Amino acid sequence: MNNLLKKCIRFLSNRSLKMSLDTEWMRKLLSDKKFLVYGPKIVAIGGGTGLSTMLRGLKEYSANITAVVTVADDGGGSGVLRQDLGLLPPGDIRNCLLALANTEPIMEQLLQYRFQDGMLKGQSFGNLFIAAMNGISDNFVEAVRKMSDVLAVTGRVLPVTINDVRLVAELEDGFIVKGESNIGNHNSLHPGAIKRVFIEPSNAQPLDEVIESILEADAVILGPGSLFTSIIPNLLIKGVADAIKKSPAIKIYVCNIMTQPGETDGFNVLDHVRAVENHSFSGIVDYCIVNQSEIPEEFLEKYRQEGAEPVLLANDSDLIGTEVITDDYLSLFKGKIRHDAKKLSKAIMQLVAESVIARDKQRLLDYYFVKERL
Repeated sequence: MNNLLKKCIRFLSNRSLKMSLDTEWMRKLLSDKKFLVYGPKIVAIGGGTGLSTMLRGLKEYSANITAVVTVADDGGGSGVLRQDLGLLPPGDIRNCLLALANTEPIMEQLLQYRFQDGMLKGQSFGNLFIAAMNGISDNFVEAVRKMSDVLAVTGRVLPVTINDVRLVAELEDGFIVKGESNIGNHNSLHPGAIKRVFIEPSNAQPLDEVIESILEADAVILGPGSLFTSIIPNLLIKGVADAIKKSPAIKIYVCNIMTQPGETDGFNVLDHVRAVENHSFSGIVDYCIVNQSEIPEEFLEKYRQEGAEPVLLANDSDLIGTEVITDDYLSLFKGKIRHDAKKLSKAIMQLVAESVIARDKQRLLDYYFVKERL
């Protein structure tokens, strides 16, 4: 342990001294990225673009990040590899690895590259990379770990299970839709609201590391992402919801900015939270983060043509036991409505700092580190 850290600990241990974040030596200490290892333990659960976007912001505050990723995807390039090679779908895992990676832009471009012609048309090079890594590893989890090492990933990325699971939806009229890729598109075949989703087989087991990370977490984050096909499937894996319930972590749900056609048509914030509770347990959400910034009409019009609308807060008093946090978390890029990674991660880490770390006198260094970066 270097002299600077010893000096910091001596000062923090002496209650008679009042500290200022403006001292030069504290700033030097807290700006050093190697102290990210002392950061809060964050577990982010989900899949899709939303999860990877959020991870890019969170990695600036902690190296103790565990991304727990759904493996129910059966469409696109991931679905092809799943069908041809019996490989767990690598797409969401690839995106999370890249979000947490410390690598050159050219490497990210390479791994995200999709072939334009031939038999590999539409396939991502990153998916093939994971498939090849799986071929020289004992199992899929080891392959992901090896790729994490190659990309110098901050934290870790875990599939929620290594079992081959299929997502199934039951509509309000009892109609059954099988397969993750079919659920979002079911309105074209059989219109109707989703009543519930479930997995086959129902006894799929989570990774031990997933349960351990949840039980040890300071914060468990659900979302952002597709409600029924990215977030809830993780909660259906045996033991995951129970671990979240037992965990002393604060539980945060990041609500989507827009509804998703075929999944959450007409949903408000309360509907999202209730769907999460109905597939896990009542009171799973301590804090709900909701975007309240105005969306330009030209962006809204494009989404409305596809059947999407902004997710409205309605009456937040209906969210009993859940604190609603509203602000501007909006990012508009290339015609897409997304969460702003920096704004969202800042709001999350502010919550963690004040609601978790500040209450533990043994974690003053963690607290000052996070507050300095905020």
